[in-house]
Amino acid sequence: MQFVRFQVDGEVRYGAVEGDRVRELLRPFVECVMPMATTYPLDDVLLLPPCRPSKMVCLGVNYRDHAEEMGHDLPAEPVLFLKPATALAGPGQPIVYPQMAGRVDHEAELAIVIGKRCRHVPPRKVDEVIFGYTCFNDVTARDLQAKDGQWSRAKGFDTFGVIGPWIETEPGNPDRLAVTCRLNGEVRQHSSTAQLIVDCRAIVCWVSRIMTLEAGDVIATGTPSGIGPMEPGDEVEVEVEGIGILRNTVEAEREKGAKPARVV
Repeated sequence: MQFVRFQVDGEVRYGAVEGDRVRELLRPFVECVMPMATTYPLDDVLLLPPCRPSKMVCLGVNYRDHAEEMGHDLPAEPVLFLKPATALAGPGQPIVYPQMAGRVDHEAELAIVIGKRCRHVPPRKVDEVIFGYTCFNDVTARDLQAKDGQWSRAKGFDTFGVIGPWIETEPGNPDRLAVTCRLNGEVRQHSSTAQLIVDCRAIVCWVSRIMTLEAGDVIATGTPSGIGPMEPGDEVEVEVEGIGILRNTVEAEREKGAKPARVV
């Protein structure tokens, strides 16, 4: 199932993509088990971030090729950082290039979406807590990351946690999916989750040993080699095999005093 959140007639609804239409689902995320008769043309609805995570947990340096690209040794344990819920952005929403940033990079990733509240998940039960998978763009102010020596500011700006276009509940083997990033149609990143240092199920087990995961939380599994800068006016696409294409444009931050972006 391709699970979506969407807006139509000014209201936020939940649905499942069926070809070129969206079938509305009666109940919200995770508990949505009752399809309704109502459908809408996919082109006529506004797709939103497919979930509203309480947190976005991200892994750094989790691809062998990216570790080599950055000159890092392979980490002995997963390297974790968090993006705030206010960084959330969805398909088609502009990525805002902050005034204080000198370089803003794309980072294409596969993300895991948690389906139920959990803690200390054993390997044998990990599939029970995964709702599905989605595309993720871990947008990063690269110069600020180097300047600060830690990643909260560089990774935490509004619109720097882009997910979508939907949650795929059956993408195939999550440890054998192609991950691609295109900037203005040119391939910048292309790898496979087979390059992951820590695989998807092990990631969930590890993170759940550290913090409680809530339904709708997102775990981004890391980015492959090929990270690079974006500029206002660019179009960036993150494609994950078996899921779909997450497409966004980049725009310059508005003048000071402008209202913050509203995430529906």
